[in-house]
Amino acid sequence: MVIPPPVRPARITKYLKPYLLRMHFSNKFVSAQVVHTPTATVACSASSQEKILRPSMESTRDVAAAAKIGKLLGERLLLNGIPAVSVFLKREQKYHGKVKAVIDSLRDAGVKLL
Repeated sequence: MVIPPPVRPARITKYLKPYLLRMHFSNKFVSAQVVHTPTATVACSASSQEKILRPSMESTRDVAAAAKIGKLLGERLLLNGIPAVSVFLKREQKYHGKVKAVIDSLRDAGVKLL
């Protein structure tokens, strides 16, 4: 069963920032994805669970892994033609540690943060 994305009225979608960065940190893995907010679909994603990254990483859950995920996500965003991303941190997330590593490596990859 396929659930279609929500249909939002034009008065709402014209004020939405087009792309939003979402990060998730578990005890084992780091993942980040960019969501296209008007259609509520994932535009691009990267995770430390990917088979391509596993041999080159010592750990899949530390700050170095988060930095690698941010760099990979930045490269994929630029390949897909997405130059800018909005970042909204949750209340419990501070600009420190893994969150800082992902955001800084995105910025270093050439993605503009709104």
